Amino acid sequence: MSKPRRESKPQKRATIVRRVAGLSPSLLGDIRSLIEATRGRVAQTVNSELVLLYWQIGTRIRQDILHEKRAEYGEQILHALSAKLVAEYGPGFSEKVLRHITHFAEVYPDERSVSALRRQLSWTHLREIIYLPDPLQRDFYAEMCRVERWSTRTLHAKIQGLLYERTAISRKPAQLARQELAALRDEDRMTPDLVFRDPYVLDFLGLADTYSEKDLEAGILRELERFLLELGAGFSFVARQKRIAVDGEDYYLDLLFYHRRLRRLVAIDLKLGRFQAADKGQMELYLRWLDEHDRQPGEEAPIGLILCTGKSAEHVKLLRLEQSHIRVAEYLTELPPREVLERKLIQAIQVTRQRLRGGND
Repeated sequence: MSKPRRESKPQKRATIVRRVAGLSPSLLGDIRSLIEATRGRVAQTVNSELVLLYWQIGTRIRQDILHEKRAEYGEQILHALSAKLVAEYGPGFSEKVLRHITHFAEVYPDERSVSALRRQLSWTHLREIIYLPDPLQRDFYAEMCRVERWSTRTLHAKIQGLLYERTAISRKPAQLARQELAALRDEDRMTPDLVFRDPYVLDFLGLADTYSEKDLEAGILRELERFLLELGAGFSFVARQKRIAVDGEDYYLDLLFYHRRLRRLVAIDLKLGRFQAADKGQMELYLRWLDEHDRQPGEEAPIGLILCTGKSAEHVKLLRLEQSHIRVAEYLTELPPREVLERKLIQAIQVTRQRLRGGND
């Protein structure tokens, strides 16, 4: 009986290659998923521990500085401490980094707050947030980062674009704003005041000095992805020129979207001029028709957004639009200098807060 022929080394390699090539796709896919998931958990753990370390170092530094109660002593201690730490542990503890982490401990003195933040945000996110002057601003951006999973670059762009100042929650009394942010944090409950902005910046549409409503609508559809980014996360496009038939008459809604977290349809009506009282009646008709014919079980009542070039605060107040689930916002086809937009928004926030306080008296 002849012995079986032994394979040469090249033959063995060829056999192995054939077997590997025949690997089950599910096997390779499952192992890749395990590796990626573990990498993600490791990175998250490292970031979480780094944030806690930075807060602990910042807190300890502040104890010395506050004990001395001298600003010049603070400068001296950061410089000397940094030189020692860099020599032992590398450039991750430069004087600039120590300033950041000391400020971090200053604006977040409570370790419980830091424990929540470090599970949700990276140090680079927090470094953007800690220099915001208003605690409500910091809470707003921290929560929106968590909910919408912003990158650091996106967070920076949102801050530069004055998102908080353009969101309705910034115009509310501080106590009410804190309650809404707490509901988002603790119950994951999103409200329209956290979703809708005023004004919307549509400079990316590239509209000429004179344009029609059709031009505006066509520009939005052409740049739909960028328009959705300006609207915010959670919006999905449903229809344009939605036909609404009432007693043999046809009406056409400019744009219809759906917001996943609000669980409701969002009707958008585009206006070339300033907001008029009659615009409310038209939008109410659209919303009631959508509520009766398009609203699905489990959804909230549809909400309307009228985009216009200007509005009167008195009109908005007297018409009690929010009771009809209607929002009115201006849109800008050219982005003004940041200082001009910021000044305008701060004035609007102050006026609205005064009006709300007056209504509660």
